[in-house]
Amino acid sequence: MDVRNLRGRLALVTGAASGIGRASALAFARRGADLALCDRSEAGLAEVAAAARALGSEVLTRQVDVASAGQMQAFAADVHARAPAVDLLMNNAGVGLGGGVLDTTLEDWRWIVDINLFGVVHGLHCFVPKMVERGRGGHVVNVASMAGYLGSSLLPAYVATKFAVIGLSESLREELAPHHIGVTAVCPGVINTPIATSSPMRGAAADPEARAEVARAFARRNYPPERVAENVLRAVQRNRAVAPISPEAWIFYYAKRLAPGLVRWVGAQVSRRQVALARRRTS
Repeated sequence: MDVRNLRGRLALVTGAASGIGRASALAFARRGADLALCDRSEAGLAEVAAAARALGSEVLTRQVDVASAGQMQAFAADVHARAPAVDLLMNNAGVGLGGGVLDTTLEDWRWIVDINLFGVVHGLHCFVPKMVERGRGGHVVNVASMAGYLGSSLLPAYVATKFAVIGLSESLREELAPHHIGVTAVCPGVINTPIATSSPMRGAAADPEARAEVARAFARRNYPPERVAENVLRAVQRNRAVAPISPEAWIFYYAKRLAPGLVRWVGAQVSRRQVALARRRTS
């Protein structure tokens, strides 16, 4: 899909009130797209909508929980009442969850799977059929993670959902190719967004100092969501199947293929350090 000029195109972004979703929505608006945006935060949606309208975009916003099929279907009905189909669908909404399998409850599993995986499924179910029916092509962006190809004993539930998003995206890419609809799984890396501080933590990961260390690492890295948004546009333009974004995402993308043993060792060292830190604080 040619995204150099998006005038006359409609881009839809879930989780658009902050972080990567907000930055991407405004990047699309700068290139001329009209927007359909959803999020659970009404205040955040109002702010990003005002910024997009100032750029000349028409904007439809709805307060939506992507985990709810009914809310997503109602959102889709509103969108399709205004346009036959979206041109660019970005399933961005997602949450984090720290803690090992032994510390993760079934309620935790259902919560994160409903948002990170079924949120994407709901987006595809509600919007892709109309894209196919219209027959004008387009593109689907599913936001996964570096954790979508990099296992971690500190984040198994999050990792499981992001591995699933990449597999789903690669499968959908094959299915939609005859319809000239591209599909890209975006894997941002360590990005300075609220997810580092807002994610629930269990077990050793819940230790306040361990959480603070993670937040400091994200802040020191300081890779802003605006840079992610520009790279998302580049990935769509090039029709990439999987798009690592930050340098560390690229490094681990190739390292996992070329030196998987080294990657496992590094991951084990990080996990041991976090567990040891938590034990020292509780002893």
